[in-house]
Amino acid sequence: MSFVNTIRQWDEGVAFADTRDWATALRVLLDIEEMNSKIYFNIGCIRLINKELDDAEKAFDNSICKDEHLAVAFFQRGITFYKKLKFEESLGDFQKTFTELRGNQLIDYNPLGLRYKLYACEVLHNIALAQAQLGQWEKAQESLLTALSLKTESKHGHIDKALESVLKQKLFEPVEIRAGVLFRPNKNYVAELEKKDYLGKAKVVASIIPEDDFSGFAPLQPQVEEEVPTKQKIPEVLRALEGEPHSVLYEFIAETAEELTVLPGNIVFVLQKGADNWASVIFNGKTGLVPYNFLEPVEITLSSKQELQEAPNNDIPAPPRGKPPSRPGNRAALEPSPKANAVKTSDEDDMIESQMCILKVQFGYTVAIHTAMGLSYSTVLDRISKKLNLPLDTIILSYKKTASHRVNVDELEMDNIWRSAQNGRLTLWCDVKDKENRPFFVARHTYEATQPEDLEFCQGDVITVLSKVNEQWLEGQCKGKVGIFPACFVDQSMSQQRN
Repeated sequence: MSFVNTIRQWDEGVAFADTRDWATALRVLLDIEEMNSKIYFNIGCIRLINKELDDAEKAFDNSICKDEHLAVAFFQRGITFYKKLKFEESLGDFQKTFTELRGNQLIDYNPLGLRYKLYACEVLHNIALAQAQLGQWEKAQESLLTALSLKTESKHGHIDKALESVLKQKLFEPVEIRAGVLFRPNKNYVAELEKKDYLGKAKVVASIIPEDDFSGFAPLQPQVEEEVPTKQKIPEVLRALEGEPHSVLYEFIAETAEELTVLPGNIVFVLQKGADNWASVIFNGKTGLVPYNFLEPVEITLSSKQELQEAPNNDIPAPPRGKPPSRPGNRAALEPSPKANAVKTSDEDDMIESQMCILKVQFGYTVAIHTAMGLSYSTVLDRISKKLNLPLDTIILSYKKTASHRVNVDELEMDNIWRSAQNGRLTLWCDVKDKENRPFFVARHTYEATQPEDLEFCQGDVITVLSKVNEQWLEGQCKGKVGIFPACFVDQSMSQQRN
């Protein structure tokens, strides 16, 4: 089969899939004689939609054999194994998917004809699910905490919910590619499928001279394209690259909204370098601040830029060696927001860089916060306040000094608490107080208002009870709103229970 026929059938198969005619789409794609990895991927996706799991697995096997670095094919085969209840094989494929991301936060497959972005945090979400199915709850929790640090979009709120489920040792739903998302042939190739008449058509002519009896055909005249490009057009994706390319040497975790998280091996583009050693960079369509001493200039020619859009080569770069340099102090030269100019002591910087900690907060339910060791009490209190959506002046933190004795946390006690952390883990207890000594309740379930007088809240929200309507209903306040709600939807806070 010629290349033109392959493109024609490929495009026809995708067109049937767009109308949800899966049977015809599958038949057209299976008739292609010379299949590439993308066509096999499409066949596997349609088989997966039809719940033909064995055939889907074979199709994804063929796709990976054609392109062993096609991360999205490993991802889909992992979904197939998960649906077949082969959780070990599913975990292996999801881990291979994460490896093929090569430290990037996402792979945008749009330039390759697939309208899909494969996010590292979503891959880790599925890794955690496979680990949970195998009973590896601690590993699942660590995977989700890493996923939280790699979140790039607000739509990834399902990762927080997955972490809450893992802490309760409950399963959750996998992230799947939406049905009908398939690789499409290059639109330029599809446009060339229509035949062009470069020579034109022969015309019958006769002599205009009365005495001339000649008649016949005029010679064929070559047709000329109206707009002939004088030079090769640079692809739009290459024209969009701005700034000077740099390679990331060390992992950098953002601590403020103005900073940008990057990993070793990422290629970023420096838009501006400040005198204080902070650089404004662009990476994966996002702009933020990164220490310039974490970067190294690289030279990217036009040919190497084009290679970035193709499949990666076989050599995976080794991780960087050595300890990363210290974070720069001042960022005034790049004019970030006033919040970004908060002054930190060098001791605090050293502690932040030395080790990260998983801080578990017990509060009616358990939440986990991935934070740095050695933070001050006020900083810890602020992060817990934002995580639980509670006012700062209502939070009381405590920890177990002995097996049966809990003490309240303050600035002086915080240093001792950090020293008691074991294996990078620390547990605190959170209670709430009210100036008018009114009872606090924690929502066990989400309650959606059906009447104007109802109080709407989400699971985990804290509600101040104002009065008792009857045995089944209470009046309360949550997030500045007042209304009534079912008493069975909430639990009394731990501090109220002890009193």
